[in-house]
Amino acid sequence: MAARERLKQLLADALGASRADHTEIRLQRTWASTIAYRGSRLEAATTALESGGSVRCLNRGKGWGMASFTGFDNLRAMVSRAHELSLAVPLDAPIRLAEVPAREAEFIADLDGDVRDVPLTDKRALLDRLAQEMLGGDRRLADSYCAYQDAVIERWIATSEGAMLYDIRPDVRFTAAAVAREDNMQGRGIESWAGRVGWRSTSRLEHPARTAGRRAIALLRAERVRPGTYPVVLDPRAMGTLIHQTIGHLSEADAPGAATGDEPILAPGRRIGPDILTVGDDGSAAGLPGSFAFDDEGAPTQNTLLLQHGVVVGRLHTRATAARAGVRPSGNARVATFGDSPAARITNLYVSNGRGSFEDLIGGIEFGLYCCDALAGSLQHSRYALTTGYGHVIRNGRLAELVHPVVLAGDFTEMLRRIDAVAGDFSWNPLAAGCTQGGSGAIAVADGAPHVRFDGLAVAGEAG
Repeated sequence: MAARERLKQLLADALGASRADHTEIRLQRTWASTIAYRGSRLEAATTALESGGSVRCLNRGKGWGMASFTGFDNLRAMVSRAHELSLAVPLDAPIRLAEVPAREAEFIADLDGDVRDVPLTDKRALLDRLAQEMLGGDRRLADSYCAYQDAVIERWIATSEGAMLYDIRPDVRFTAAAVAREDNMQGRGIESWAGRVGWRSTSRLEHPARTAGRRAIALLRAERVRPGTYPVVLDPRAMGTLIHQTIGHLSEADAPGAATGDEPILAPGRRIGPDILTVGDDGSAAGLPGSFAFDDEGAPTQNTLLLQHGVVVGRLHTRATAARAGVRPSGNARVATFGDSPAARITNLYVSNGRGSFEDLIGGIEFGLYCCDALAGSLQHSRYALTTGYGHVIRNGRLAELVHPVVLAGDFTEMLRRIDAVAGDFSWNPLAAGCTQGGSGAIAVADGAPHVRFDGLAVAGEAG
């Protein structure tokens, strides 16, 4: 507590000494450890403590000046440097910032068994056991990899407008991957899990470790799907990834074209999907990888509707993009590292619940595909591609044989029009994969969805 108060005073002193019209200071301290196994061999075991931050200054008629640094010792000098850099950037159109609450607050999460108090040897023992369980003594498993990462993250944001915000939160991540080979056949299984939890919740890691190995073996005998157009049902993971890569990224207000209103797909008020499709982003949802009390500009996180009953109704904003649009910030200004400048990014993206069960969705399909999980997704112009993790044939309204991963591809808006049913079985997908939109660093996100049915999607081919 005393150390936190000293740092709070350091921030207040640095802000008081600033000569800029607007000053924003962001500090972060992270304790982290990583354990990784390749097969039964330990590949990495590390711990790290990293601290640093950035200062952004803005002056009337000028652009942003930013200085990033490690450690907290030269904060006043960094404020002065950011101020000088701002003065060196004249602009014809001034930068305006939408208002956010000028509040002092602390958000201290339950550390759920502080991972900083757990010896690295105990973490290694956990992962050693999970690695052995994943292999399971099956000779067909030719390769496997599993990695455990944990962290405790402290963050401060202070502004010359009077904001003084602090939070501390835990983070645990686990990834498991297995490759099985027999004769000329190969199967791959990949699973992951992430959450704002601590050591007491690591029992949740056992399921993905076992599942990855079993799925790799099962896919050895899976059928292959011919390219063509089929009725398709996506599970929550596949649907979440598809919406993330399409509507999610197109909704980020500082994405190319969004600032000038040149984005034709997500024009406000435009209908791009059926009445049963509603999509939103909720950084305030509890316990998910993309959940925070406030974003990296100090704006409160919230639930933001992006698509309501098929119609575009919102975007994800920073303070600057919100001011241009004449709306309030959505709490989506995010950075990958403390040295980055905040940009509008996804937090926890979701497709809202519909009605009915999974059995209702597949019941009327004579022949189609049930596609599960997602290995990759992309959107280039108006063309999407989704690589699934595995699937099943749907035959006469029932799940039939297991099939290899496939690539679904086609026109984005046509894909949305093909949605003809949304089930009422929503679930969050807190996977360990981060979002790296536009080549920027990975940020923690989650997505969620119910099962969704399409009356016809093109299978472009089998995943490589």
